[in-house]
This record gives sequence, structure tokens and C-alpha cells, in this order.
Amino acid sequence: MFQEYDVIVVGAGHAGCEAAAAAANLGSKTLLVTMNMQTIAQMSCNPAMGGIAKGQIVREIDAMGGYSGIVTDLSTIQFRMLNRSKGPAMWSPRAQNDRMLFHLKWRELLENTPNLDFYQDTVGELLIKDGVCYGVKTGLGHEIKGRAVVLTNGTFLNGIVHIGEKNFGGGRMAEKAATGLTEQLVNQGFESNRLKTGTPPRIDGRSLDYSKMEEQPGDTEVSGFSFLDIERPKTQRSCWITYTNDAVHDILKTGFDRSPMFTGRIDGVGPRYCPSIEDKINRFSERDRHQLFVEPEGWNTVEIYLNGFSTSLPEETQYEALRKIPGFENARMFRPGYAIEYDYFPPTQLSYSLETRLLKNLFFAGQINGTTGYEEAACQGLMAGINAHQSASNKEPLILKRSEAYIGVLIDDLVSKGTKEPYRMFTSRAEFRTLLRQDNADLRLTELSYKLGLASEERMERVRQKQNNIAAIKKIVAETFIEPSEINTWFEQINTAIISEKQKAQKILLRPSVEIEDMIAVLPKLKTQLSNFDKESIAQAGIQIKYEVYIEKERELVQRMSQLEELEIPESFDYKKISSLGNEAREKLTKAKPRTLGQASRISGINPSDVQILMVYMGR
Repeated sequence: MFQEYDVIVVGAGHAGCEAAAAAANLGSKTLLVTMNMQTIAQMSCNPAMGGIAKGQIVREIDAMGGYSGIVTDLSTIQFRMLNRSKGPAMWSPRAQNDRMLFHLKWRELLENTPNLDFYQDTVGELLIKDGVCYGVKTGLGHEIKGRAVVLTNGTFLNGIVHIGEKNFGGGRMAEKAATGLTEQLVNQGFESNRLKTGTPPRIDGRSLDYSKMEEQPGDTEVSGFSFLDIERPKTQRSCWITYTNDAVHDILKTGFDRSPMFTGRIDGVGPRYCPSIEDKINRFSERDRHQLFVEPEGWNTVEIYLNGFSTSLPEETQYEALRKIPGFENARMFRPGYAIEYDYFPPTQLSYSLETRLLKNLFFAGQINGTTGYEEAACQGLMAGINAHQSASNKEPLILKRSEAYIGVLIDDLVSKGTKEPYRMFTSRAEFRTLLRQDNADLRLTELSYKLGLASEERMERVRQKQNNIAAIKKIVAETFIEPSEINTWFEQINTAIISEKQKAQKILLRPSVEIEDMIAVLPKLKTQLSNFDKESIAQAGIQIKYEVYIEKERELVQRMSQLEELEIPESFDYKKISSLGNEAREKLTKAKPRTLGQASRISGINPSDVQILMVYMGR
């Protein structure tokens, strides 16, 4: 019934969809196995993509030829560029999405992807022989062979849903858990553990009084995520902000004695940076209110997602507390919030290609690795799909460096340091964030992906044109002189020092209060010279000119750090023979098996003296 596949992807969440698309687009005959074809790319939690650091990841996925950015743009109902008051390295795009449209667009793209087949079934067992994974066995008893297998099981591995004192098996509300895989992998020598995540109640938007809330409209200009020409929404839906209060907190506290979190019924560790409302009240007892975001679920639905009110308290407690929130006095719930507990495998058991160390040709991506968030899952799926194809084709894996992408930072963090709580990406995790901006993801990654065979010719041609445009714009700005009479009136309006003699436009642009778009608006000759260039190229040229000194300093730092990254450690290296290393260092290095000295230096518990010892020993 089934042919032999090059790549089999298990699970069709954000990681699985990107993995299947990448492998298929690279030429591998790919099978995507999912428990339910109607929930492909389901937004299980909030109907949004991007945000701080996450937006950078989505743009990187898009630059490499992934689908997340395209689907996000096609289903956006509101767009905002966060952190605009800070420097460009901190700007992060975020989109509110139509939940149902997001799923439909993903499915449409996948169904139009050559080399990709689908099958609806569960996978409860892997086919393994002599330390090699060579396929899967489905719930209906089918054995499907593949040269590489990617597991993207999300929250489904032995998942348990908790609502107050009630709990039942499930990977999501109304969807059954996946069993068998954890037990088989543990028998193969893998270490597994438990994590938990949660989601807030869904509300009937018709029952809310928005006059008591603060409106949060989208940006006037929708720049979007994809570097391709995707049609942006011409209108947007507003989100709203409201707050909890003492009355809300007092009601929620009455349910603490029945909370699965506080009574010990949940063993898994929850996300530190996205805690439940009961956890917020407990941990931040000094605060008398917490911010809540009232987010519409789509263009044509009244369903509301109450961001910030994730909870697993009893349903009646949730309902009573909700009605004390300003604007929610008459609120009706579509469904209560709940927590979900699930198995994951500490990612220190992976190589940097996301292939497991214990079983060849088996790859993990997404929440199975201990991460949280659609974006973190999607980028792992992209890399696992790429490297599953590379493995099936007997080619070298693609591994992104920390200096090349947030994706590289994320994977390096997971593999080098592991995680004992749901891992979420932040800009602070990247030491080279001046280089890793959301605006230049295409310039950083498209050529690399194009050479691999994933990014299209269209993408590569757009990057070449953009590079040429940027160079031309920078040349014009460097050679254009501005007379005092042309600009001093404007300088006085923005309260910056006037000039007494002509200056190059390039020097003027270095002022903190001056942006290239503003200069074009007030200087007719600059506007004429740059009239044939697109906004994106102009903005990129402006950033490069303005922050050139900082960008160059970071490049120099990357160069110095690369010396450690280039010193490769043989996989068979025996750390136990180095008596000058402490017991802890020998144990951690043996377990982590770092690929380079740079990666060894980032392992928790490894100090600079340990790295020096390794360097000397390898030099010998």
C-alpha cells in the first residue's frame, strides 16, 4: 500500500508542516502523517505569529524558503512592529491572525507542494534496527519505511488535559493523546521528562463591553513577514487591553485548593515567561492588577482569545473571575482555559542537525525538544526537514551559526545547554543581535538556502536586486551635499543643532533624531535622486549607514569568536583521558559531545579554564 519514502514527518503542527515542506521542496519523496487532517497547522493557543525575537525567527524562516511568513501574511487581521522606540536590532514584527484562515492557507500550500503525500493515522512505534530508524508503524498497523524520520509530536506524547480537579488524556482539547513512542524511546536509552503549558478561556465577543477597554489598533503601514510580494490586508481588526483587579484575584484564589498546579497533580514545569494567571497572582502578590489582551480570533468570528489569562482552575472559578474584569461583566465562555502536561526529550540528546545521537536517521523538532511557541517550533521543523533530506541524500547537514541567525542561537542553546522548562526565544539570548535584525534576514540567509536548493530563484533574484539598490542608495547619500539653507528650518523644528556649512547627507543621517525617510521628505534633491528605489531598500540602506560603526564592531567580535567555532572536536574524542579536567567538566563534555570548542564553551558548568585545557590538549 505504501511506497518507501525518503522522509517521513510525524505530526502536522508548525514544526511538522515546515519540516515536510522543506524536505519535499528539496526533492525528497515525503510523507506527512497526522492524527487529523482538519487540524493541520492548528494555532492551538493564541492566534498570532511573531513578537519579540519570534518575529525575527519568522522572517528567517521566510528568507530560507519556508512557508510560515507567507501563511502569516495571507491570514493577518492586524500587524504591529514592536519596539519601534528602540534601535532596529530590537524591532520585532507581530501579526494577529485569522485562526481558521491560517490553517486553510497552510494546507493549501502543502497540498500544492510537489513530492509531498499525506496520511491520517497515529504513529505509536518506530521501526528500528541496529541503531537506525528506518520507518514508522501506524495505529492501523501499517509499516511505512523511510530513509529519515522527523518526530514533531507537540504536546501529544502522553498528554493530559487539566481543568481544576478534572483531568483526561489529550494532546489538545477534544483530541486524543499519542501513546507508545515515549516508552519505546526510553527503552532505547533516551531520557524523557514532563513539561506543561496552558491556554486561556475563549470568550463570546458579543458579550463584551469594549467601551471599558483600551483600543489597540494595528500599524498604519503593514510591512508583513514575507520578503515576497504578498498582498497585505487593506483593513485591520483592533485588539483591546483591559486589566485584572483585586476582586478578580480574590475569586481566583478561592480555586487554588483545587488547582492542579498547586495540589501537585501536574508534575511538569510550566513556561516561566508565559505563566498562568494563578501563577502570576501567586508569584507577584504585590501587584494589584495584570494586563490582559483581548484578541479576535479572525475576520468572521465573534470568538475572543483572552491573552494573559491562561488558567487550569475549575471552570466555575474561571467564569466568576472573568465577570469581574472591566468589560467582561456579562461575558459568556465558549470553552474554559486548561493546562496540558506532556512528555519531552531533553535536547542535549541531539546533534546540531537535530538528529538524535542514539538513533541514526531520527530527528526531533518542536515541543518534543522542550520549546514553546509556534515560531520556535517552525524553525526547528525547517532545519529538521532540511537535514532529514540531507541525511536521506547522503549529504552534509546544514548547521546555522549563532552569528548567522536566531535559529542558530536557538538550536545551539538547546543542544549545548538543554532546558528544564519550556524554552522561549528572546533578543537577549543572541549576543550578535545588531547583525541578526528582522529587516536583513533575506540578506543573511537567502543565498545560503538558495545554494542548498530550497530558496527559489525568485527569492535569490530579489536579494541580488536589493543588494544592488542598497549599494546605489548608500553611494548617493555619501556623495550628496546638503546646504544649511536646505535643512536648518527642519532642524529647528525637531530641536537638533543647525549647521553653518554644507555637510554630506551621510553625516547628517548619523544624528540620533534623523532617519533617512525624514531626510527624503524634507530634501527635494534627495527625494528626486532616490525616487526610483523601493521603500525596503531605502530603509535598509539607512540602517546600514546609521549603525555602520556598531555593525562593524559586532562583525569583528564574530571574527574573534569564530576562532573557537572553527576548532572542531572529533566525535570520538575521549574527555575522560584528560586528567587536568575536573570530574564535572569531563562528565558534561562526554554527555554533550560538542562539535567545536565554541560550543563546548557554552555548555552550562564549563568554565574558561576548561576550554583552555581542551585547546592545549588538542594543540598537542
